[in-house]
Amino acid sequence: MGFLKRRQFIQFAGSALATLGLSQWDVMRQGDRYGRVLATPTPRKLALLVGINQYPNDDELAGAVMDTELQRQLLTHRFGFNPQDIITITDAAATRQNILTAFEEHLVKQAKPGDVVVFHFSGHGSRVSDAPDCDERALKLSDRCLNSSFVPVDNPLSLVQRGRGGTVQDIGGHTLFLLMSALQTEKVTVVLDCCHAGGGKRGNVRVRSLDGNAELTLSAAELDYRRRWLARLHLTSDEFVQKRRSGVAKGVVIASVGRDRLAADCPFDDFAAGAFTYVMTQYLWQQTAGEGLSHAIANIGRSTTQVSDTGQIPEFEAQANRGLDQQPIYFLSQPTPPAEAAITHLEAHDHLDLWLGGVSSERLAAFDQGAILTAIDASGKSLGTVQLEPKSRRGLRASGKLLDASAGVPVAGSLLQERVRGIPPAGERRLRIGLDPSLGDAIATAAAALGQVNRIEAVSLQSGKMVDYILGRMMAGDGRGAQRGEEPMPSVGSIGLFTPTRLEWIADSFAAADESVTAAIARLQPKFKSLLAVNLLKLILNPQSSNLQIAATIATVGSQEPFDQVVTGRNRTHSAPPIAASLSAKRTRLPLGKSVQIQITNQEATDLYLSVLTIDAQAEMSLLFPNRYTAAIETSLVKAGDTLRIPDSSRGDRFKLTVQPPLGVVEVLVIASTAPLQGTLKALQTIASRGERGLGNDPTATVETFLDDLHQTARDRFSATDLPALEFWGVDTRQFAALALSFVATSTENHELSTTRH
Repeated sequence: MGFLKRRQFIQFAGSALATLGLSQWDVMRQGDRYGRVLATPTPRKLALLVGINQYPNDDELAGAVMDTELQRQLLTHRFGFNPQDIITITDAAATRQNILTAFEEHLVKQAKPGDVVVFHFSGHGSRVSDAPDCDERALKLSDRCLNSSFVPVDNPLSLVQRGRGGTVQDIGGHTLFLLMSALQTEKVTVVLDCCHAGGGKRGNVRVRSLDGNAELTLSAAELDYRRRWLARLHLTSDEFVQKRRSGVAKGVVIASVGRDRLAADCPFDDFAAGAFTYVMTQYLWQQTAGEGLSHAIANIGRSTTQVSDTGQIPEFEAQANRGLDQQPIYFLSQPTPPAEAAITHLEAHDHLDLWLGGVSSERLAAFDQGAILTAIDASGKSLGTVQLEPKSRRGLRASGKLLDASAGVPVAGSLLQERVRGIPPAGERRLRIGLDPSLGDAIATAAAALGQVNRIEAVSLQSGKMVDYILGRMMAGDGRGAQRGEEPMPSVGSIGLFTPTRLEWIADSFAAADESVTAAIARLQPKFKSLLAVNLLKLILNPQSSNLQIAATIATVGSQEPFDQVVTGRNRTHSAPPIAASLSAKRTRLPLGKSVQIQITNQEATDLYLSVLTIDAQAEMSLLFPNRYTAAIETSLVKAGDTLRIPDSSRGDRFKLTVQPPLGVVEVLVIASTAPLQGTLKALQTIASRGERGLGNDPTATVETFLDDLHQTARDRFSATDLPALEFWGVDTRQFAALALSFVATSTENHELSTTRH
């Protein structure tokens, strides 16, 4: 195959896509959308981003194209890529030939030594026969070899047809290895958001895989392409096998999931994306320094497992003996401050287009109410204050207006840091319950019954809408409780709640197998209140954007190393330390009876008011500090520089925190405020006087009282400034911090963190 000149290639791609009604490769127009160019002349930074949603044969995905936009915005605004050096190929344009040609022309031909190269693929992965080049890195199956591949849009076989074998147009892992070998630079990062096992749908997510087998063979064109690259690189087949066995050809390959796990294509609020790509790009918007790759992937993995709910843990492999695991992602230290958003277009002070790439999925719904953001320059200096218009958010795009220009004028490309986060006014936030096909003919009845429950919204699965939980029947193949321990499986046929992937059930939400759907929904109404309260509280988590400096850890008693830790404080003069190397991407698993201690250090120069709550696997919340039976304002005060330990024998505490029933994942929420939460403490005292457990019989009302306390503090502060009065319910990042620690309880019984007196 002859090589096209770059200008010819871009013109060819543009004309081909114009015929298809597409414009993703119109690179010049794409670059003109930005008011400034952030790229530095050397090293040059080149990216090729591929995303495929519209596969034939009903194998469509929903979020792969969005992944390319997530990466494009990140690379432009956070890593200084020139938009003209980013090529994006999506859907019908993402044929095998177009992908390979783009890799050669845009990356291989242009990258010089020292340049930075990024190749990203989002779509289906698969496995194909590796014969006759089987090597020990391939998966051996019945004396046949399988090797990973990724699937372009011109895929002739459906998921079902692939199960019967045949010839496919996949691009094999060997081909990618050869193309990486041909690059002149060592600073290469390949990101693959796909998987090679599973396929199909799981609850409300799709799996990015078309199952492979030893009967699938690569096309003659693919095998010939591989032979020609071997010749160009002057490699014999034996030499190539040896290189393959030694590891990655050059740089780093980041995979969204391990070989035998599932990569999730997830619906979020008003958009869909790969769970891994969304978490990774959001995480990188928030980094202040070039954190080492191994630490970054561990941190990203901890969030990915929570977002995708499929046990999805990313992996990476680096070129051997180069110390690349200590290099920052993309081999670039972020030259700009952390941010929640960027201005993508500025028409006038009263109309700004914003990209919310640094906002996590759990907090997106809060931005529907509005937000106030500080525009900053590349050094972090304030350029003014921007208000996000309420109800303007569509996915990760929103509109705003400039409230003031304190020290300059923001331009397109200016970064935005969160100052006030909108929160739903009391009574407005709803819990979204997906209706599982296992309900059969009772789906319509379930929808009608849920419609009568206050603050519940029934959602059809696979409709593209995000759900918080799934209502369905326990089926014979649902025995997955071993992931939490040896938990007894609910009765087959019983109705209860599942996580959005339907891979885990919600503890204590199932009853008898003969229960009707209307009876189940009536029984679950207290559970709905607990789940809604938890979701509301998580809207304010802000460890990345808070200006308060708090450090929190949780460790087993007697251990020198915490198993989870979070450090907040955006206004630090130095970067917050990463998670310790000993902490993995997985939540720590603790056995029944294990005792733990929580430590929270107030690193501010002023006193702070602290509250500590736990959430068990049944979504029941309890207050650990201050003790709800003696709740008083002075009790919750932690002096500047002091460390609060729970429990603390030197303070006279006569209890210990141990893992005890009920079930599963335990989260510890730490909330710090510059002002006392008087309304909340009064509400807790009332609950205690009535003898109610946890946060009372209506935990949603208690949580909304807590949010109202934070809102009043923010409103009072804004009334004392030159800014307009706060027009929406909001919480001020300069006045509070909210963070979460967690672990998984594992034993033959279900567990939570509970207070046990001596």
